[in-house]
Amino acid sequence: MSVKQAANVLELLEYFSQRRRPATLAEISDDLGWPRSSTFNLVGTIVEKGYLYEPRPRAGYYPTPRWLKLVQCISDAEPLPEAAHRMIAQIARETGETTAIAALSGPFAMFLDVVESGHSVRYHAQVGDRVPAHASSVGRAILAQLPPDGRQAIYRKLAFERYSDTTPMDVEAIESELRQAQERGYHQSCSEYIPDLAGVSLPLPIGNRKLSVVVAGPVSRCLDRRPRTAETIRRAIAAHDVDLQAGASGEPG
Repeated sequence: MSVKQAANVLELLEYFSQRRRPATLAEISDDLGWPRSSTFNLVGTIVEKGYLYEPRPRAGYYPTPRWLKLVQCISDAEPLPEAAHRMIAQIARETGETTAIAALSGPFAMFLDVVESGHSVRYHAQVGDRVPAHASSVGRAILAQLPPDGRQAIYRKLAFERYSDTTPMDVEAIESELRQAQERGYHQSCSEYIPDLAGVSLPLPIGNRKLSVVVAGPVSRCLDRRPRTAETIRRAIAAHDVDLQAGASGEPG
C-alpha cells in the first residue's frame, strides 16, 4: 500500500537531487505531472516546516540544509561502520561486479550501501532499493540468520508472486534453498527476481545486526564464478572483521 502524499514528498526530494537547482511551482507541477493545486499545497506545507526555501525571490524553491541535518542525525544513531564500505569496495574491485550490504525490511531485503561495477553492462543498484527476501540470495542470507519462528513471521507476509521460472513459490522451496546454502557454504540465485542476474551472498556479522553482503551481475559473467565469488566475499569479511566489530561497538543494543 502506498500513501500518495508521503510518496510525493519523496518524489520531490528525488526530483531536486537530479535537478540540482531551484524549481518554480510551475516547473515542479509540469515535470512531475502533478496538478497545480496539489503542488501548491505540498510545497507550501514543506516551506512552512522549514525544508524548502527560495534562494532568490520568485526564482524557485530549493531544499534547505535542514534535510541534511535531519538525515545525518538519523544515520549517526545506527551507522554502518566505515570498514563495511571499505570491505564492499574491495570485493567490488576483486570481482568486478556490483557489491552491496542489505538488511531486512519486512519481506524485503533493502540495500544500505552499494558499490557498483565499472562494467557498462552491470547490475544497477542504489541505496534504498528493495528486493524480495525469498527470491534473492541477499535476502535468504538474512533469513538464514533468523530462528524458525522469525522466518515464519516473514513468510506470512509474502505474496509469492512469480517473477520468473526460478522464483521459489512456497515456504518449503525457500527452506530447501536455505538448507542447500548451508551445505554449500553460501547463498546463490539465478534470475529469480531480475532476469539474467546471478548473485552470491553471505551473512555479514556486525554486532547484533542481521545483515548480508551480495555480489551480483549478469549471468553470462557471474554464474560459473559463484564459488570463487563466495570465497572472495568470505576472505574480505575475515580480513575486515576486527574493524567491523570495533565499528559496531557503539550501536544500540
